Parts: sequence; C-alpha cells; structure tokens
Amino acid sequence: MMKNFSSSSLQSNNNQTPNHVRERNNRKYSLLSALPLRFSLRGYGFCMATLFLFCFASLFYQLNGGPPKILLDIRRYLGESTFLDDHGPPAPNVLPFPSQVVYNRVGKCGSRTVVILLRLLAEKHQFNLVSSDIHNKTRLTKHEQVDLMKNISNIPQPFLYTRHVHFLNFTRFRIEQPVYINIIRDPINRFLSNYFFRRFGDWRGEQNHLIRTPGMKDDERYLDINVCILENYPECSNPRVFYIIPYFCGQHPQCREPGVWALERAKQNVQENYLLVGILEELEDVLLLLERLLPHYFTGVLSIYKSPDYKKMGNMTGTVRKHTPTLEALQVLYHRMRYEYEFYNFIRDQFHLMKKKIGLKSVSQPPAHSPTFLRELALRTPEPLDEDEEFDTDLEDANSWLVHP
Repeated sequence: MMKNFSSSSLQSNNNQTPNHVRERNNRKYSLLSALPLRFSLRGYGFCMATLFLFCFASLFYQLNGGPPKILLDIRRYLGESTFLDDHGPPAPNVLPFPSQVVYNRVGKCGSRTVVILLRLLAEKHQFNLVSSDIHNKTRLTKHEQVDLMKNISNIPQPFLYTRHVHFLNFTRFRIEQPVYINIIRDPINRFLSNYFFRRFGDWRGEQNHLIRTPGMKDDERYLDINVCILENYPECSNPRVFYIIPYFCGQHPQCREPGVWALERAKQNVQENYLLVGILEELEDVLLLLERLLPHYFTGVLSIYKSPDYKKMGNMTGTVRKHTPTLEALQVLYHRMRYEYEFYNFIRDQFHLMKKKIGLKSVSQPPAHSPTFLRELALRTPEPLDEDEEFDTDLEDANSWLVHP
C-alpha cells in the first residue's frame, strides 16, 4: 500500500510539473506585456510635467513683460537690431552699492560746504552730480512731485542729486526709492544765520544780500532781532521758525504745522529712508561717516575739507553782522522751537549711536543754548500775524549758503 501511494504521488507530481512550468511562463509573458503600459504612464507623466512647466514659464513671461534673460541674450546675439526695436536699449547693470543718492539739503545747515565738496568729489570719482538751482520751492504739488522723481530716477547711475526740497516718497508712486542723506544743526543757530544772511549776506560780496532781497526796505533790513522775536513778527514766529522738521516729514500739508504728528512722521522717515543724518556741529565726523558708508562717493572727502585751498573757499561763506539775541528773546524762541529741538536731539542721539557702531569715539558737545537757561517763560505772546506767502520766496531762496556754527 505504501508502494502504491508513493508511486501515485510521484505520478501526480510528474503530471503537475508541466502545468507549473506553463503557469510560470504565462506569468513571465504577463509581466512583459505590462512593461509597455508602465513605460507609457511614465511618458505620460513626463509630458504633463513638461506642459506644466511650459505653461508656468508662459505665465511668468506675461507677468514680467518679457521672456527669460537667457532668451533675450540669445536674441541679442542673433539679431541686435530686432532686440532694440522691441525693447529699447538694455538696462544698465545694477551696481553693487547704493547708486542713487538724494541730499535734500536743509537751508543754512552746511549745504554750501557739502556742495562744494561734492563738486570736487564728482570729478575725482566720476559720479554724476546734479545740484538744483531752485532754492525757493520746497513744497510741491502731486504732479510736480511725480515729475521731479521721474527726472531724478532717469539720471545715469551712479548719481547724487541735491536740492532744497522737502522729503519725497518715491515708493508712494511706485518709483524706486533712493538713499537719502542730510545734515541739520542747532535750530536757533540756524535761525540766526538765516535772519542775518537775508539782511547782510556773507563775505563773498558786500552787495550780495541786496541782490537776493532787493525788495527789503531799510526798516525791515535793520530790524533788531530782539524786537522781531519779542513783538512776535511773522519772520520770528511759527510757522516760520518750524523749518527743519518739514524737510524730513515730507509733502503732506500737515508736515508744515508745528506739532507731534509732523515730528513723529519726520522721525519715522529718518529711520526708514535715510542712510545718515548728521549734525553740523560735528561736521568732520559727518564727513568721516559718509566716507565709511558711501566710499564710492566720499573717499578722500576729509583730506579735501582740511586742505588749505578748500579752507580759503569755505571762509567766504560766513554770515556777517551776526550777533546773539538777549536771554529773554532766546527763551521765547526756544519755546517756539520746542518741536524742532526735540527732533534735533533725536538726530544727535542717532548720530552718536551710529558713530559708536562704526567705532568712532563720540565727543558729545553741549548745545549752543543750554535748556536750563531756556526755561519756559511766564510771558505769553500773542498769536503770530498772518503770513505773507510772498515772503517764503525770499526766505527759502537765502538758504543755499553755508554758515559755520
């Protein structure tokens, strides 16, 4: 029985062997038949990915107004005239440093000194210096702002543009914002320099003040500054003495109104848009920082400033017949300029902080008029007289010359 079982099992195994072989062969054929299907799915996926990339590239092309740079380069290589016809001249290469600088210089804050230096530096370092001769229009309409900003942006880079003008917000009109720099000084010293300069000019010529203010009568020209301040003449009252902050606040009408709003807006603009705002009382340190921060513009500026030839030119810009008002007048003036002094102190602190970061030793100088002697008076002065808008032309036109502190 065992023998029969064994032979039966062996026969069964012999009968199943061809079936297993046939089944195994069928599986091989089925796997081979599936390979073309797998290959087709991969090819389909590759085609879809290629189509997606093409559509994405087309969308990118439309959004950016042109093909990728490599295609433009190829097209320029194959046919320069066709490229220029469609796109105009190629854009200039982006320089690896700030190549658009605006110096919206504040009147009677050393601007004459810096402009003379810039003329010498522009010739030495081959950058484009554009110095506007417009001194009497710091506030612009919206249309005038756009025109000026477009003209500035079209100057070949690198450039430095300078003009007496209140801060311009380029980004508001979707124009690339340049780097701003500026210099201010003690507000009362600035006011005194402007007051006497309008009347008597500087050492460059005995009659230049008559040319700049030909319509000024003798009783106004020789008006005692103490009388002007204490009797609240328009020239010595707000908003006339609210002068520095609008240069940093901007073109908004509220920037010309003495108050916290204009002060805070000016501070914000300084922190967001100005590379450096220095103080005239420490001019050599200002020039040294400019040399560190903008070397392609200001390298060697300190050696030029200290040269005998330059000193001879700079000494001609000092205001003549300038004298200090009485303590009472200074106290009244300081009270009217309290926002100006808060801004000046803010700028001075920021300037000293930057000197410390750069590694320059800060030598803090006391203010020209110590606040302890300029306490608020019990005296109450009347409201300022109505402004004569024609006065602004003469006042701001005088603010293009340097007066050393």
